[in-house]
Amino acid sequence: MLLNQVRNTTLIMKKNSFNYDELIDCGNGGLFGPGNAKLPLPPMLMFDRITEINENKGAFKKGIIKAELDIKDELWFFNCHFKEDPVMPGCLGLDAMWQLVGFYLGWLGNPGRGRALGVNNVKFTGEVLKNVKKATYEIDMKRILIKEGTTVGLANGILHADGKKIYSAENLKVGLFK
Repeated sequence: MLLNQVRNTTLIMKKNSFNYDELIDCGNGGLFGPGNAKLPLPPMLMFDRITEINENKGAFKKGIIKAELDIKDELWFFNCHFKEDPVMPGCLGLDAMWQLVGFYLGWLGNPGRGRALGVNNVKFTGEVLKNVKKATYEIDMKRILIKEGTTVGLANGILHADGKKIYSAENLKVGLFK
């Protein structure tokens, strides 16, 4: 029985895309197992699906993860940021990038709870407004360090709004801690 659970978990983890229900399962601890990486649950989950995850692709050939968020008028942050001038907070786009790096580390099978550790450089060159249809994220893994039960991932990330690059982040840093 336990061997079948391990095999099923490995098959789920090594999928190359994940739908919304699977992301919610991850947020509830059902994807990578107890005590391991989880995504936040709504409303803090900042993407609707992962469209691609691969450990050999990307700018650095260390892995890539792509995700999408459908922009809808009723998204929670539009009503409070800012009144009569709705815009997605830049910090939420950045948080989505950290979420994706942590998911990637869990997807690789690394144990531990995920925590954002920092970022070196963030640039905002546009906005996610209500007229945007889709925000897309692309994370290029640069390095994964494993030491004494801790896994740290470094990555660069980009957020596009309807295909236009609007945020970029260098050296996103996420750790998994036992």
